[in-house]
Amino acid sequence: MELHPRTTTELANLLRDHEITATLQRVEIARTMLAKKQHVSAEQVMTKVNKGRYIVSKATVYNTLRLFAGKGLIKEVIVNPSKVFYEPATTSHHHIYNVDTGELIDFEAELPQMESLPEVPEGLKVVGVEVTVRVRAGAAMA
Repeated sequence: MELHPRTTTELANLLRDHEITATLQRVEIARTMLAKKQHVSAEQVMTKVNKGRYIVSKATVYNTLRLFAGKGLIKEVIVNPSKVFYEPATTSHHHIYNVDTGELIDFEAELPQMESLPEVPEGLKVVGVEVTVRVRAGAAMA
C-alpha cells in the first residue's frame, strides 16, 4: 500500500474499497494511520487525531482500528495481551519488540520455511508466518 498524505475524498474512497462506511471519524483515523510507516497504539492514534479539530472517543478509535484490521486496511500486531500496535504495512513481515522501551520495529529475515512448520489440523491451511522477537536490555557481553 502506498503511504502518503491523502485527500478526504481519496481516504473515503479507500475505505469504501475495503467495504468500510466512511464516517468523518473513520476518515481522520485512516488519515493518521496511513500518513507514514509507523507502529502505533490506539492511544497514540487517539492523541494524534484529537490534536486536530476532530474529537474521537477511545471506544471509537479501538472499534475503528479493529474494523480496519479486520478488513485488511491495516495490520494488528499483538506483542502481549495488554499491548497492541497497528501499522499500515499489511504484507507479512517480522518484528522486534523492545520490552523496556515499548518500541516495535520491522525486520526482514528468512525464518521458518512452510515445510518446516508442524502439520496443521485437517481442513486448515497456513496462510502466513510472522515472528515477534522480544528483547530487553541485558548485561554487556564480555
